[in-house]
Amino acid sequence: MRYDYLIVGSGLFGAVMSYCLSKAGKRCLVIDKRAHIGGNVYTENVNGINVHKYGAHIFHTSDKRVWNFVNSFVEFNRYTNSPVANYHGKIYNLPFNMNTFYAMWGVVSPKEAQAKIEEQRADYIAELHRQGVFEPRNLEEQAISLVGKDIYYTLIKEYTEKQWGRNATDLPAFIIKRLPVRLTYDNNYFNDLYQGIPIGGYTALIEKMLGDTEIRLEADYFADRDYFDSIADRIIFTGEIDRYFDYRFGHLEYRTVTFETKLLEGVANYQGNAVVNYTDGETPYTRIIEHKHFEFGTQPDTVISHEYSKEWHHGDEPYYPINDKRNGELYEKYRALAEQQDRVIFGGRLAEYKYYDMHQVIARALDVADKITANN
Repeated sequence: MRYDYLIVGSGLFGAVMSYCLSKAGKRCLVIDKRAHIGGNVYTENVNGINVHKYGAHIFHTSDKRVWNFVNSFVEFNRYTNSPVANYHGKIYNLPFNMNTFYAMWGVVSPKEAQAKIEEQRADYIAELHRQGVFEPRNLEEQAISLVGKDIYYTLIKEYTEKQWGRNATDLPAFIIKRLPVRLTYDNNYFNDLYQGIPIGGYTALIEKMLGDTEIRLEADYFADRDYFDSIADRIIFTGEIDRYFDYRFGHLEYRTVTFETKLLEGVANYQGNAVVNYTDGETPYTRIIEHKHFEFGTQPDTVISHEYSKEWHHGDEPYYPINDKRNGELYEKYRALAEQQDRVIFGGRLAEYKYYDMHQVIARALDVADKITANN
């Protein structure tokens, strides 16, 4: 069998490309090393609850083209992302808003909250200036310069250090370019026009995108690379770009995430919210996810996942690119190689070494597909 396109990976980028290319009359083969489709957005049904197996995924976008595209496959519910933070047993709303500031300082007006933040910012910036520092040198200095010490030490510092496995003073300032401060009582984490969860889970969305395209699961491209390269005219590659080039310039670095997922039978409601972040350093996990709340579940049981952020080692599942100077320069070398490939198109978080939200992956795939089909 000869194919027009081999698509390596059945996550969002691969699924969108499969749909668009198949619609344009191209014969596609989708392969995935996992035993299921969907990549990291895969959801599995446990006792009637759609469990986000690889972490919480909340779809949000202001791109009407993307919103209309995903809604052409499945219906989305009205879920609004409103996470809360637990710091040593005290609860704060996220993002930083009037509810947060009331819990922290007892202020009730935007004017009071703004004055408190500005006072702390000004004091800290003046302190840096006395030390001869006029530009933040690291994440800690950047964050306190933006929101002050109380918010930083309660909700940012220890949580960020758990996420990255590094001291905040060792992380670059550009990781936090801005911190959203909202002087309203609105707990909606996102500002986007559209937001929700696919009814029936993300697996249903991917299944509809893939349609009748031929799929081979537990098929590792690198285990039989010569064969897979030989059966298609072109390749859509969504895996790690450095691995594709046999680590010619060295390994790119990632953070990885692991999950401890439990079915709690007879527990209808464990924490009252889909996502609770634990911002203290003593708690080993970063957050607890209670999956049923993504779809307003009323099942008699619940499923929770403790999420842990860990250092990535070769062979681990890569999740988040390390956005520092060394990795940025290394990726640019691989990107230059990728641009020289006539048969291969690189796309998605791993292939582009970029932290993409779901809507950004879809928009990117739609743009690439439009370019391909316009030229063929």
